[in-house]
Amino acid sequence: MAVDYAVIVVYLAGMLAMGWWGMRRAKSKSEFLVAGRRLGPWMYSGTMAAIVLGGASTIGGVGLGYQYGLSGAWMVVTIGLGLLALSVFFSARIARLKVYTVSEMLDLRYGGRAGIISGVVMWAYTLMLAVTSTIAYATIFDVIFDLDRTVAIVLGGAIVVAYSTLGGMWSITITDMVQFVVKTIGVLLLLLPIAVVKAGGFSEMKAKLPTEYFDPLGIGGETIFTYVLIYTFGMLIGQDIWQRVFTARSDRTARWGGTVAGTYCLVYAVAGAVIGTAAKVMYPKLPTADSAFATIVKDELPVGVRGLVLAAALAAVMSTSSGALIACATVANNDIWSRLRGAIGRGTGAPHGAEATGADATGTQGAEGGHDEVRGNRAFILIMGVAVILIAIALNDVVEALTVAYNLLVAGLLVPILGGLLWRRGTAAGALAAVGVGGTAVVVLMAVYGILANEPVYYGLLLSLAVYVVVSLATKPTDPAVLSAWRERLAGRDGREGDRDADVTAAGGSAQEPATA
Repeated sequence: MAVDYAVIVVYLAGMLAMGWWGMRRAKSKSEFLVAGRRLGPWMYSGTMAAIVLGGASTIGGVGLGYQYGLSGAWMVVTIGLGLLALSVFFSARIARLKVYTVSEMLDLRYGGRAGIISGVVMWAYTLMLAVTSTIAYATIFDVIFDLDRTVAIVLGGAIVVAYSTLGGMWSITITDMVQFVVKTIGVLLLLLPIAVVKAGGFSEMKAKLPTEYFDPLGIGGETIFTYVLIYTFGMLIGQDIWQRVFTARSDRTARWGGTVAGTYCLVYAVAGAVIGTAAKVMYPKLPTADSAFATIVKDELPVGVRGLVLAAALAAVMSTSSGALIACATVANNDIWSRLRGAIGRGTGAPHGAEATGADATGTQGAEGGHDEVRGNRAFILIMGVAVILIAIALNDVVEALTVAYNLLVAGLLVPILGGLLWRRGTAAGALAAVGVGGTAVVVLMAVYGILANEPVYYGLLLSLAVYVVVSLATKPTDPAVLSAWRERLAGRDGREGDRDADVTAAGGSAQEPATA
């Protein structure tokens, strides 16, 4: 195992080195949180694919293939479909908003009254997403080093927290690009063909397994529908995904780069299901389906290749974990803490938050506070990172935690976000009612039907939609001035230069200097 250990150690050391490089690059809030909004199509595609394809897509995707055959690809397929829908229909408009969080978008659309409640819901979602990704380190490090669960979580979590805290989105972007390459080589180019060959080829797989393993809908129509609700719609509205859209340097980059990433997800989905199906032929009686990935890697791959594939699994987990962590910290700082601090400041007569800097409600206009803003966001990543590690150590049921997170996200925020983008008549009162009723309903229904039941997200989403429409029609339309400002921002005619000017100023240059490509 010495060669495999060396591969993993070199990979982890490289992640920390990327964090140090990112620290030197991130000199302003825009650079730290959204990589200066300057990623080109290839880097954007790679990093977007890296964040959506995490441990659940890799280890879980292979596990579903082991359990259901080729139809086990559906979970990751719905993730890819969600990313394709986001990229084709919404990404260009989202990128033009020049905001940092989903809640800031809601403030712009509804007049500044929907942000903090939606921020709390989004914070809970990103926190649980980061926690569940962090727990996955235990599985991987157990295979690699035979480490205790707590030690594995602390080790993996500490590395992600370190490079994320140091360089923010620049560090995460570079590490995600490396992780994308490692995943492509490790899973698609090495593990997939080796697994098929070791299983005797597709003809042998078909001969040894039941026919339902090769039925595209074998996992069940209701399960596929639930995946669409949770993962496809979740891709449309998650802060972790939107924050990557904000890094695109142009509308075209956001649209086409995301389309490439979504297509890659579809290929990755099929690969995971095929690997799991091959594992079922080789190991028909594993104790759990999720152990299929680790078993086939440990027993079937040659030295060196095994280390690279385990690094690929580690890369999958790290990319999702770091993306969720910076999203969680961004929401906690910009949507919750800054608003509470501003409310306290107004009560005492002291300027805080946007009032202190002269920024607008979204925080994207005017000076960004330079190094003070970076230090504040860096501190929140560190605090949230420590909290994530502690919760991951204490938590046992990963599936239930992730289900709660996605149910809250979809039932609470899908309707007001898509309603704001698509329906002019939607109002702040309707959005707040939808968040409150949808979020409360899904919590109550999970208590009644069980956390893993499908009914909570079905009924919660329907209630959210009904309340949004009824309350919006029953209340005064949104102020025309707010809608006018919203349309200007969507068209890219407002706020376009705010981040660039702040970045150049922070670097000691002139606002008229050209931005770095």
